[in-house]
Amino acid sequence: MSSDIMRDRNFCLSILQEYTKSDSLLKHAYAVETCVKAYAEKFGEDVEYWSCVALLHDFDYEMFPTAEQHPYKGSEILKEKGFGEEFRNAIMSHADYTNIPRDTLLRKTLFACDELAGFITAVTYVRPSRSIEEVEVKSVIKKMKDKAFARAVNREDIIKGAEVLSVSLEEHIGFCISAMKKSKDLLGL
Repeated sequence: MSSDIMRDRNFCLSILQEYTKSDSLLKHAYAVETCVKAYAEKFGEDVEYWSCVALLHDFDYEMFPTAEQHPYKGSEILKEKGFGEEFRNAIMSHADYTNIPRDTLLRKTLFACDELAGFITAVTYVRPSRSIEEVEVKSVIKKMKDKAFARAVNREDIIKGAEVLSVSLEEHIGFCISAMKKSKDLLGL
């Protein structure tokens, strides 16, 4: 198979939808993809490639949710489908326990956007209109301090994500909110 599959969103989307049935997990994939894609555009990187990495970062999670399986099983599946090592390692790097270094801009960006995209989505759901149009940076930061809110989201990873991109937390949150607003229909926000 050619390396074109790693830039073919429709092919990657078909893989995502084959392994992920949960609407919330699909929307998470789209939200992370939206943020990573916006950063790829900002940095002048390969938008299609980055988009596909982000889209597939958790595609195996629903079927293989344990740390022993995810994202290892996904990497094996993608290898069988012809995805290259760098693509697979970028996905692997989003989980701390894989010990794959975040030594590329793509790996740093995927890590930085993963937890934050989920948290912004959670903040959106508690807005009166359930619309991302109402979400502001200050409301996201305020909710981060509430440990009972979206407790499964790792706040330290959100903070570390901004640090690895060498931007302020506020700037990173604002950038991702802005990106997600542009894709609000796809994200259901």
